[in-house]
Formats: sequence, structure tokens, C-alpha cells
Amino acid sequence: MASNLRKKWSYFKEAYKRKSFQYLISISFTAVALVGMIFLGISLYTRFISSAEKIIRDNNKRVIDQVNLNLDGYLRNMRRVSDSMYYRVIKNSDLAVDSIDDEISLLYDANKDLLVSIVVVEDNGKLVSTAPLSKLKKNVAPNEQQWFQSAMEKIENMHFSIPHVQNLFEDPDFRYRWVVSLSRAVELTRDGAVHQGVLLVDMNFSGIEQLFKDVNLGGSGYIYLISGDGDIIYHPRHKLLYSNILKENNVEMADYDDGTYVETFEKEKRVVTVKSVGYTGWKIIGVTPMKGITANYLQIQVFAVFILLFTIFLIIFVNQFVSSKIADPIKKLGKSVKSLEEGDFDANIAIGGPYEIQHLGRIIQSMVTQMRKLMDDIVAEQESKRKSELDALQSQINPHFLYNTLDSIVWMIENERYPEAIKMVTSLARLFRISLSKGNNRITVKDELEHAQYYLTIQMMRYKNKFTVQFETDPAALKCTTIKLIVQPLLENSIYHAMELMDGDGEITVKTYFNKEDLYIDVVDNGDGIPKEVCENLLNAAVTTHSKGSGLGLSNVNKRIQLAFGEQYGLEIISRLGYGTTARIRLPCINHHMESRENIK
Repeated sequence: MASNLRKKWSYFKEAYKRKSFQYLISISFTAVALVGMIFLGISLYTRFISSAEKIIRDNNKRVIDQVNLNLDGYLRNMRRVSDSMYYRVIKNSDLAVDSIDDEISLLYDANKDLLVSIVVVEDNGKLVSTAPLSKLKKNVAPNEQQWFQSAMEKIENMHFSIPHVQNLFEDPDFRYRWVVSLSRAVELTRDGAVHQGVLLVDMNFSGIEQLFKDVNLGGSGYIYLISGDGDIIYHPRHKLLYSNILKENNVEMADYDDGTYVETFEKEKRVVTVKSVGYTGWKIIGVTPMKGITANYLQIQVFAVFILLFTIFLIIFVNQFVSSKIADPIKKLGKSVKSLEEGDFDANIAIGGPYEIQHLGRIIQSMVTQMRKLMDDIVAEQESKRKSELDALQSQINPHFLYNTLDSIVWMIENERYPEAIKMVTSLARLFRISLSKGNNRITVKDELEHAQYYLTIQMMRYKNKFTVQFETDPAALKCTTIKLIVQPLLENSIYHAMELMDGDGEITVKTYFNKEDLYIDVVDNGDGIPKEVCENLLNAAVTTHSKGSGLGLSNVNKRIQLAFGEQYGLEIISRLGYGTTARIRLPCINHHMESRENIK
């Protein structure tokens, strides 16, 4: 582990060293500024979220307090109805002689917008009085109902049920309303005797529903109501809950004390506010998903991000500007030095910036001037050396060829073969004229082939009926450039080593053609061929010897071509015993007239 850390640190240091001066200045200041901006942004965002949560908490508490106040007022009205019925009617009536039907109907009519029914039941389940409905459903016993049993178990308390469908009486309109039952134990008097009974007030659930339906916690927040046991009394999404599509944390909420909490339910973080409803044991729950808090402030977040990005961009721009003013002179000087490294010794050396950098630039400029002078001297020396080598190679003409030719001319004259002698002298003169070529080393392919033809004229007169010669020339190749005296040595090699032993069936073919972007000149003979080990050494000057001919050997030709045009060009010998030999010259395709114009310029 430690070794890997050291390697990474070393790699980082090496990468850091390779960066430019401007980059290091810019990235250092930018990194410091960005760290500061990010730290500041995180701090502000954290404070913003905390403030938003506090605002949500306060807002939820204020809304829930108002809902609690409204619900408490609604329930007080129900209690008032129950108290009025009990203390003003039941307490003052003897059921043996008094009827309470009128009073209960009057009380119902006064509050019918809030009520569904008012019922007085004796402890044995017998109805005493009801309003507005009076016909019990079949097989329904009031004393078996939950509200009845709760009231009889704790006679000193009022009891509120969870919402349920009114199921005591038959409704002729077949309306079955959702109600919340308020039940209490009462003392009934009959013939002066007191016994227990139950007073039931069924509140219309729509009244409670209306109190919660119009409440808005903002965004995706909502409020719901539960009993002391956690049973849901009202929920804005009760259909989804009953269908098990949605879940709610209502059971656990029953154990929460009043206050505000942050919890995670179903992988969702949310703010929960709990408020108990007085004497009922009910609890009002306000829920605001945390994502709703940030979503409500999306525009502020976008604006803050925009300000942050703009500030970062401004910092980067200022850092780039300042660092460029510091680093540009060094950068320009570095580019000048890089141009020198790439071989451009004519590049201008940038001199600017502070005194130290200007002084460094002048030193480099002086050094470049000296280098240019030394390079020019070296180039001139190498050019002179190359020219001397070419001249030396070209001047290696063996006098043996000239002696044999002149001897043949003398023999022809002595035998009064004057036309042949004249032709041989003329060919020899023209051969030497092209060889001299006004001191130019480069001539056209046309002139080089003409030189070869004059040479062949002389040799064919000396070796009568030994061989035939054929030229296959691409007309376009005649205008190309070559160096002189490269085809004649190949012909000489074919004549002395392949044709000399022939008896009229020797063939030499000179082919000139293009392949891709190069020019090729092949000298092909049908001699006996050359052994492989000899063929491999023919172009090696160290082992090549000259016994006859002009003295311009194959290695000489190969060397001269490479000195003139480059190592990729030259001579190739292809031979197979019993099938003959091909000497192939490869040259660049250069138009002689265009080259001459360039040389003049």
C-alpha cells in the first residue's frame, strides 16, 4: 500500500514538473479559489437547507395549530350538543311521565348541518328517543355496538370513534353516511329511579374532512388525522392507502409526542409535525417530504449555481490573464527553442518580458547565430566532399576500354574498312561528348540511353553476331532526370560476362518504365546467370573487381545513385542460373526541365 502511494506521488511530481509555467500559476490560483468557492457554497447551501427546514417547521406548526383550532371548535360544537341534550333535557326529565322526543328533534334541527343523528339508549339496549331516524335495522342491537360498550366501560369520559358508516337505522333514502360517533354514559330517570344509559351523537364526517381538505402545506406536503391507537380518521390519499398502493407511518405516529421530527420512511426523508387534539386522543400529523423543501427553492438554487459558475469562470479568466502576462515571454522563448530543436535554425528568437528573460533570449540568439554559421560550414564541407566523391567515382574509367576501342579502329583502317572505322570513331566521340555533358552530373534519361546506344554501337562492331540489343522505352521517361554513366556499366557487365561466350543467340533488352512514383531502368540478358553467393556481393565495393571494360563497376553505380538521390534508391541485381540476369536501376521520378529551372533560381 505504501509502495503504491509512493509511486503515485512520484508520478504526480513528474507530471507536475512537465507542466508549463503559465499552467502551474493558473491552476494553482484557480484551485485555491475553487476550493474556497466550493467550501463557501457548501456552507451557504447547508445554511440554506437548515433555514428552509426551520421555515418549513414553523410553517407546518402554524398551519397545524390553525387546523387544530378549527377542529377543536368543531368538536366543541358536538360536545355542546351532547351537553345540552344531557344537562338540559335528560337530567330534567322522568322518562315514565315525560317525552324527550320534541327536545331531541329541536336540537337536531338546530344542528342538522353538522349532525347525522342523536340517539338515547337504555343500558339494556332499548331506544329511548332518536332524531331524525327511528327504525332500527334488523338484527342490530345498540348495546352491542363499540360506541355503546366504550361509553359504559368508562362512564366519566366522552368517547370519539373512528369514521364508520351509520349502521343503526334504516334510511328511506338509502343514504349511508360516514360518521364519527361521540358517545357518553348518562343517568336516565324512570319513576324516580336512576339507571344507566348512553347518549350518542353521530357527527357528519364530511365536516371534519372539509377542515383538512382545504389545508395546504405547500408542494407535496399534506395533513392527516389519526386516533390515539394510530387508526386513520382522515387522510387525503385514503383510497391509495386502503388499496395498499401507498403506505403511511400512522401506527408509529401514535407514540410520538407533540413536536417536529425528521424521519426516513420508505427510503424518503421527510419533516413530520405532530399535534394532539385536546381531550379526544386524536393526533394531527403534518408531513412534508424533504425533496419538496429543496424543490420549492429550485429557482434560488439555479440562481446560486449560476452565480457560483460565473464567479468560477471570472476567477479562471482573471487567473489566465494574470498568468499569461507572467508566462507569455517564457512561453514564446520556449517555442523559439523548440523550433531550434526541430531543426528550424531560421526561427526568430523571442526577446521580451522582464530583464532576466530578455537577457536569456539574447544569449540563445547569439548561440543560434553561431550554430547557423557552424551548420553552414558543415553543409558546405559535406557538399564539397559529396561532389568530390561523385567526381572520383565518375573518373574511374579504365583506359583498357579506350585502348581496345582504338586498337579496333586501327585494325579497321589497316584493312581498309573505312566506313566501319569512321562509324566507330564517331560513336566514340559522341560517347565521350555525352560523358562530359558540359560538366553536368545530371542529364536526361534520353541522353543516358543515347550514350548507351553509342557504347553498344562500338561493342557490336567488336563482337559481330554475338548478340542483339532491344530498347523498350516509355516516352514519358525520356524527360526524367538521371545521373550520367549508370546504364553503360550495366551493359558492359552483360557483354563481358554473359554475351562474350554467346554465338549469335545473345539478347540484351533495355527497359524503361514507371512503377508507382519511381522510375525503373532494367538491363536484362539471357546469359547463364550468376551464382547466388556471387550475386549477393556484386554491390559490395570491398569485394568487387574490374578486369575489363570502362572500370565503372556495379558497386560504383549503386553508390553514385545513392549519393545523388538517397539510400532508398540504387541498383538491384536479380539473377537465376540458366535463366539470365536483370540489373534494375531505381530512380526518383524528377522532370529534368523543372529541376533545371529550380537550380537556376
